[in-house]
Amino acid sequence: MLTDSALIKEVKKRNRKALGELHDRFAPVLLGLSMRYCGNRADAEDVLHDAFIKILGGIDNFIEKPESSFEGWMKRITINTALNFLRARSRMSFADLDPIAEEAGEGEEEEISFTSLSDVIGKKEILGMLCELPHGYRTVFNLYVFEQYSHKEIAEAMNCTENTSKSQLSKARAALRTKISKVLEGKSIIS
Repeated sequence: MLTDSALIKEVKKRNRKALGELHDRFAPVLLGLSMRYCGNRADAEDVLHDAFIKILGGIDNFIEKPESSFEGWMKRITINTALNFLRARSRMSFADLDPIAEEAGEGEEEEISFTSLSDVIGKKEILGMLCELPHGYRTVFNLYVFEQYSHKEIAEAMNCTENTSKSQLSKARAALRTKISKVLEGKSIIS
């Protein structure tokens, strides 16, 4: 297995073996990332395919620096590809998703702890719950919780207001809490 630096150099030379290694090493991570945004495997695979095309097309522009991460760079491309895919598919802005969003409060709720939940509920089950959310909720939730975007950054990326972002996040959390509560109730009844 090549180091990231060696792999990047070989991929830039279009070495077929290195291209295969790049795919084998990073496709599972990037597919999981795509699944969080798309909600189903078929769309996630399409996004992954498009993201790899963009990664390979832009690899000559990637410059290694001590503070830069090759995997982080690929994740950013994959996230942007997923967001573009969702935008193209929905043809509606996030502001259209929630007309009451402008009136959303400023209060922040506590984060859901997925690490402690994964002891009781499997990671696949948690991902399934996330994938069941409406795409607006799911996208804002992913950007805020997993990618650690601020509401301002989300608003800029999604062409909506910060209050819309906050509202979508709040509703995503509420929906996830409801889904998780139902699963936990079912587990305690069976146990």
